[in-house]
Amino acid sequence: MVRLREFDEEKALDAAMQLFWEKGFESTSLSDLTSRMGIQRPSIYSAFGDKKELFEAALRKYTQSHAAYVRASLQNHSSVKEAFRAFFENIVAKEYEKNQNRGCFCINTMVELSPHDEKFEILTREHQMYLSVLFQETIERGLRSGELSTLVNTKKLAQTLVVSLIGLTVMMKSRPERSFVDNSVKVILTLLK
Repeated sequence: MVRLREFDEEKALDAAMQLFWEKGFESTSLSDLTSRMGIQRPSIYSAFGDKKELFEAALRKYTQSHAAYVRASLQNHSSVKEAFRAFFENIVAKEYEKNQNRGCFCINTMVELSPHDEKFEILTREHQMYLSVLFQETIERGLRSGELSTLVNTKKLAQTLVVSLIGLTVMMKSRPERSFVDNSVKVILTLLK
């Protein structure tokens, strides 16, 4: 007879995701995970595999949630320029409101693991490409409405905005002067002519 799990896998995975997001892969121990997830090692191994597999599951959960958030944020405004302005300004505002400057879990993974782990290089690149597609779709909406210039190369602009987003998110971890970041966002937004 198969024994039923005595814990909520989604809650346990969410707890692991939060911990990995705070500490990163290398700095998170199995003891940290069992404590935060409220389950024992055999349960972790049975439900998620080893630490690396658990991290991958947590990263996939995050990227799905993050992509849905980005899509909703960009669709929340009829004006494309306003959508991007609100999106970038919201990123900055949220980071300055928090006591912890965790940044983006996916970008943290890109910095920590991607240089020496092909699987995480691919997973983080996939998320970057997905964000680029979301940005491009939004820019194309601006072209169709006449809000943006038809001279815009939508793919290149979308990719540039993703690079700007990643750079901004990494920089926010060091808590730069707010005016420095606000001025940078204003310049980034001038790309949307």
